[in-house]
Amino acid sequence: MEERARSCLLRSRATLEQDIKASYLMDHMISDGVLTGVEEERVLSKPTRREQAAALLEVLLWKDNRAYISFYNALIRESYGDLASLLHNDLPQLSPEGEKSYSNGISPTVQAILSEGGVPQRPVVFVNRPALLNKVREKLYKLQNAVGWVTVFGMAGSGKSVLAAESVKDHTLIKECFPDGIHWLSVGQCERADLLVRLQSLCFRLEQSQVSEAPLRPPSSLEEAKERLRFLMLRRFPRALLILDDVWDSYTLRAFDIQCRVLLTTRNRSLTDSVSGRYLVPVESGLDEEKALEILALYVNGKLHNLPEQARSIVKECKGSPLVVSLIGALLREFPERWGYYLRQLQKKQFQRIRKSSSYDYEALDQAMDASLQVLKKEHRELYKDLSVLEKDVKVPAKVLSVLWGKELEDVEDVLQEFVNKSLLFRDCNQRPYLYYLHDLQLDFLTEQNRSQLQAYSKGLPTSVDVECLYWYRFLPHHMARAGLSKELYSLMFSLDWVKNKAQIMGSAHLINDYVEYGAILDQENSEVRLQFQEFLSLNGHQLEQRPFPDVVQLALSQPHSSEVYKQALLQAKERANRGQLYLDWVNKSNQESLSRLVLHPHQNSVYYACFSRDGSKIASCGASKTLRVFKSTSGEKLQEILAHDDEVLCCAFSPDDRHIATCSSDRKVKVWNVEKGTLLRVFEDEHEEQINHCQFTNTNRRVLLATCSNDKITNTKLWNLNKPTSQNTMFGHMEPVNHCCFSPDDTYLATSSNDGTLKLFEVQSANEWKSIDINSFFPDNDDETGVMVKCSTWSADGARIFCAAKNTVFLWDFEANKRMAECSGHLSWVPCVQFSPKGSLLLSSSDDQTIRLWETERVHTSSAVALKRDFDVVFNQDDITVVAADSKNRLQVPSGNILATLLGHTKTVHHCLFTEDGQTLITSSEDTTVRVWRWRTGECLVLKGHKEPVRKFHLVGFSSSSPALLSWSFDGTAKVWELSSGKKLQDLECHHGAVLSADISLDGQVFSTASADKTAKLWNMLNGSLLKICSRESKDSMDSFHGGWVTDLHFSPDNKVLVSTGGYIKWWSVERGEALQTFYTTGANLKRIHVSPDFKSFVTIDNIGILYILKQVEGGQL
Repeated sequence: MEERARSCLLRSRATLEQDIKASYLMDHMISDGVLTGVEEERVLSKPTRREQAAALLEVLLWKDNRAYISFYNALIRESYGDLASLLHNDLPQLSPEGEKSYSNGISPTVQAILSEGGVPQRPVVFVNRPALLNKVREKLYKLQNAVGWVTVFGMAGSGKSVLAAESVKDHTLIKECFPDGIHWLSVGQCERADLLVRLQSLCFRLEQSQVSEAPLRPPSSLEEAKERLRFLMLRRFPRALLILDDVWDSYTLRAFDIQCRVLLTTRNRSLTDSVSGRYLVPVESGLDEEKALEILALYVNGKLHNLPEQARSIVKECKGSPLVVSLIGALLREFPERWGYYLRQLQKKQFQRIRKSSSYDYEALDQAMDASLQVLKKEHRELYKDLSVLEKDVKVPAKVLSVLWGKELEDVEDVLQEFVNKSLLFRDCNQRPYLYYLHDLQLDFLTEQNRSQLQAYSKGLPTSVDVECLYWYRFLPHHMARAGLSKELYSLMFSLDWVKNKAQIMGSAHLINDYVEYGAILDQENSEVRLQFQEFLSLNGHQLEQRPFPDVVQLALSQPHSSEVYKQALLQAKERANRGQLYLDWVNKSNQESLSRLVLHPHQNSVYYACFSRDGSKIASCGASKTLRVFKSTSGEKLQEILAHDDEVLCCAFSPDDRHIATCSSDRKVKVWNVEKGTLLRVFEDEHEEQINHCQFTNTNRRVLLATCSNDKITNTKLWNLNKPTSQNTMFGHMEPVNHCCFSPDDTYLATSSNDGTLKLFEVQSANEWKSIDINSFFPDNDDETGVMVKCSTWSADGARIFCAAKNTVFLWDFEANKRMAECSGHLSWVPCVQFSPKGSLLLSSSDDQTIRLWETERVHTSSAVALKRDFDVVFNQDDITVVAADSKNRLQVPSGNILATLLGHTKTVHHCLFTEDGQTLITSSEDTTVRVWRWRTGECLVLKGHKEPVRKFHLVGFSSSSPALLSWSFDGTAKVWELSSGKKLQDLECHHGAVLSADISLDGQVFSTASADKTAKLWNMLNGSLLKICSRESKDSMDSFHGGWVTDLHFSPDNKVLVSTGGYIKWWSVERGEALQTFYTTGANLKRIHVSPDFKSFVTIDNIGILYILKQVEGGQL
């Protein structure tokens, strides 16, 4: 397109964008053959009408004369006559002469003007930067009617000079703004004598272009040269543009302050602060990836798609610096096989090896970088070198550098302003206080120059962190490791105080990252201690995300006794106990070992699915929050968060190359996302009529398919090809909802898990059913009328075994033998998702209890721990503690010292057990409707029969009297009183129409009360069983919200000053203040009761996954 036509479009751009509707005009332009369908689609992808108009004009600016005329005609046809008139005067002629194009896009007239003015030719390899070019030209148009300065500034090698030269290669710009010509002067770093020579040369060039009777002698001083230049520009070239390239200081600039039109390139943005009529154009430090790759391709005479993989790495390493890309491109032209070599030099910071093979002023990249430093004062140069201790891509506040330099904050800000002005530092003005950062090339250059001084700098860093200075919390370990301060790093990282402070400010993920990143250094001191701290954070990180922030010392007291974390916590607990604080030590925890590797709490609601990326470095999760989140698998650090669907997100899956991730939802849609950018790539909808429960990609790249399964009755399992809009195949077999599907390792079979209690295998190629396994048969004792719902499954790497989940338990089955190999208990609710890690050493499970757990596969296989139930009793006898509890096989376990008694008799679940005061008799009630009275040391048993439904609980009545009795109540609505010695039934009361849920006896033994599911409470006479009173029961415990569940048990201390309560965990309260004194987080939840010793210093409970907790108050505390 001719320059005047392009300039007309640029001048009219704002008006056109405001008024035109692009979709109307493009129909005509496509018919004329000047616009392609792809270009139309790109324009229409913009969200608003104005953005579409802007996109169309951007496309048009790179077209030829025919496109301009077609656009003009389209405006006429669509009744935009007023807009067409803006373009009419600059319509190009489609004559052979008018159609003539020039190899460089510049007309001979413009070329002659630029040559006379000394404007440099385009580099041999040139890539246009239209957005920046338009910004410069926009500022130059402001000089049309007034003198002024346009300053183009940026760091070394950002392409300022090429941009300035290209900006004036426009016929319309020259004609309208600078008809007296363009005059270029390369300034650079120069002394007074050199500056005079440059001024003499410029004056001579201007005088040669004018007719004169006799040549004038050259000016002999700067003052004379300045006056002669002022005369020439004012009288003979009043509307000329003077381009001053690469100006370094204000002294040089003053020589050209002669009231003319000036375009200036510099590294120092503040040079023109003292002049009037100035306009600034910042040049970003790097090209985008595609532009940089285009330069490399042009240098090696190749195509973009043929460039080796190292090309992208080179661009990424130098952040697209035009200087570096051009230097390396020129070198590759001579040595095309050295891609890997030059990439390694960049990575090693060997800048002197990247030497000149172009017309740039400096012999090598390091010289160009060093030149910028030499203009600083010596003092400031040393301060600038100190910045080499900073981290890449990290923005720091001035306060951090105030600590580093030991200067007042205001002095530091003044120094930083100078660095910013000279393009040696960048400032983020979008935050308060301002944040500062270095370009990677600048930081690499400083690091290489100051490698020997890094240790000295880092020794000046504070070892006690400032709470307000987040930078030190995040990067203090980095600086210590970089400076070789190993002992200081050990002291910091192996400190419970550091863990507490950083976790409270930054979260646990940053801490775990530190132990992973600096693990090699820490292991030199003590690898066991490093693993102990890392394990503590991995398993308690979800607790450390809670607010209010939990007591880290109390959390650490739950670690094994041999752990350094526990030892530090115990010392601190004893010290604080002396000041009256309460801490509890879990004394029997040595028998408990967590199989989990990492516990996350990524969503505020239920987690429905979690999966590994194929390389194992990431974990993706989704749930009721409608979001998709991606984390690092080593630390739980969040990498991506996407609001993915309009309803609950039920599943997510990585593609074989980990570049994409699929999600499916209750909204009946399947979506595919770009993992790195978080952008939506494709949506599948309309084929599933019910919610889509699961999605899964094939395991290999040979033929990428996506499987989905849903609640549809028949068409519930489908296969999709991402390149097709509809499903490729449907599997038939399940008649109930399918919860899960997964491909075998070789993608031959697809396994599906259904509510019909079966696991089916389909051939992927034919979509035929190959095998069906009845999972119901593996649960012979299941009492659930709905049967066993198979929630999910996952294959082992060899395809020989499969994990499946039903209810809240995960089972490992040998696939061919149909034999259960192991089970994983730990989740508190349904487990809808299990998955092996890529290498098979870890198992990932997620649950409705809002947690994700990592299990070590081999250790799970050998697990044989006994799971105790939550109904139990305890006898406290001085320092001896005896516990009785029912286990998962309805046996009674009595651990007492080295004795373990097992009492057999109950045929169903044991609900309650109680020792008599002398500890010799044990009483139990069961789901089998009986109450049993045991002489537990001998195994003798008296069975009390009479209830027709399960007996939930009982109370002893007058045990110290000569005829002790027992009150029991049941789901059958009755309460019964028994003589304990003979088993004779003394009272049989029909109490309620619904189940009796609770009962209690007054202290004098005369009255007892019952509460029922029929929403009534009744008072009864204990002696004759007569009804005394009926009352309603409508109260709720006010401490519910503090417990993670219903409050189930309460006990006062003997002095009534402290209250202990159970629910989701255990809490101790100050009765006087109503404030929590301490919280103990159990591994499981839903605690039913707690037993307390008479001195209120020992506490015993069992959680819902069968773990026994014996807690003792840390000595020294006062209750």
